[in-house]
Amino acid sequence: MAVRMTDEPVGMGTTQDQGISAARQHMMYDANRKSTGVAYLLWFFLGGFGGHRFYLGQIGSGVAMLMLTLIGWLTFVIVIGIPLLIAVGIWWIVDAFLIPGMIRDQNMKLEDLLTGPSRRY
Repeated sequence: MAVRMTDEPVGMGTTQDQGISAARQHMMYDANRKSTGVAYLLWFFLGGFGGHRFYLGQIGSGVAMLMLTLIGWLTFVIVIGIPLLIAVGIWWIVDAFLIPGMIRDQNMKLEDLLTGPSRRY
């Protein structure tokens, strides 16, 4: 049994195989990329609960936003919750301006995952 030794990376074959691989990568990217429209809809309707942050892969800050909102509403009656809800409201408004950058970062991470890391400056 002969073993073929080449400088090509494993799985890289003919040009046709590379074309199929590139097409597959493009399809995977399109299927998994984050949408600005969806992010803004989640921000508008579920923003106080951090829904847009969960969608954009910001799980830690999404949990923090969710917890602040829940604690704020539970303690609203005893006035402690009012500052928490004000803080979440400010955070919600600031996120409206941060969403495009979060989407860009998430999509670049996905691109790097599918195609390998590239140099960006």
